[in-house]
Amino acid sequence: MSIKIGIIGAGGMANYHIPGFQSAGADVVAIADVNKAAAQNMADKFGIPTVYDDVAAMLKAEKLDAVSVITPNKFHKPLVLQALKAGKHVFCEKPPALNAAEITQMAKAAETAGKTLMFNFNNRARPEAYALKAAIDKGEVGRINSAQAMWIRRTGIPGFGGWFTTKALSGGGPVIDLLHMIDLALYFMDYPEPEWVLAQTFDDFISDKQFKGPWGIPDKANGTTDVEAAAHGFVRFKSGQVLFLRNSWAEMNKREEVSVTFQGQKAGGCIKRLFGRDGLDETSIDSCELYSQENGNPVNREIVTPADETMGRIRSAKNFVLTLMGKEKPLNTPDQSVKLMKIIDAIYASAAKGKPIQVK
Repeated sequence: MSIKIGIIGAGGMANYHIPGFQSAGADVVAIADVNKAAAQNMADKFGIPTVYDDVAAMLKAEKLDAVSVITPNKFHKPLVLQALKAGKHVFCEKPPALNAAEITQMAKAAETAGKTLMFNFNNRARPEAYALKAAIDKGEVGRINSAQAMWIRRTGIPGFGGWFTTKALSGGGPVIDLLHMIDLALYFMDYPEPEWVLAQTFDDFISDKQFKGPWGIPDKANGTTDVEAAAHGFVRFKSGQVLFLRNSWAEMNKREEVSVTFQGQKAGGCIKRLFGRDGLDETSIDSCELYSQENGNPVNREIVTPADETMGRIRSAKNFVLTLMGKEKPLNTPDQSVKLMKIIDAIYASAAKGKPIQVK
């Protein structure tokens, strides 16, 4: 008997969630969105039989095993809690929530319900990430002492005045929007317990339309733009490991870069995607490397993996279904999301207070 999934939200990421679920053998049987026309368009595209404009109605009428949440960040927590209360497994878009308090509540609700809760940290599902994680798990790298996580853009503001730039709806700017490399670095480091964070945010260019990205949502006249344009930070973990992070939508960089570099006791490594222009995947160059010393000589090994222009988005959704089927282990867990959001909270708190913040 196949797993039946309902989609909450007809946004662009549904173009990856739906084929990912279907590729694992799940049936996507319904989609709900307050904009019923948008839901119908997505339903027509993927052959989804039923459309709703109310989530509660879908949860009541359909015999669903799981739901996928694809909405602005503010609505992640209430929709996840609603679905868990209805007895459904949940796959939710990133970020997990607006802050650590919200994701802590969500994690407890999933545990109480006995249901799987996962998030779309799709960069863990990139072929390069699978390859590096396999090398780490085999002991080729040893303990990772330090790592550098970067997702930087030069002209990448996703619209002005819309929900992306409104902190009450998004939770923040590029720190929370582009959290993937922070998460990926922590994943490679075995998600150690954070101890303290020192960070600074910058709002240069956040209202300058020269720095608008080639995607996102239309500008909203008289809307709110109260998030950062860039952030730099440093995290120390209780284990003694350290992480440097740099995220930006608008900063004076040569080009967009998405990367994690790490230094281990046995080897170092780097996973990187470079863009010719911000946000245009067809210009990207991917690389995956390991660095070691052998017989007194430096050895740099390139790991060749299949190309994936979806950056793991389809594979990540597929993993959710295969996890429910018991065929794969989950690529992420709620407790990891709690640690991640505690770090993000501390980044913003440190920037606001101008001092290091202890993570509790």
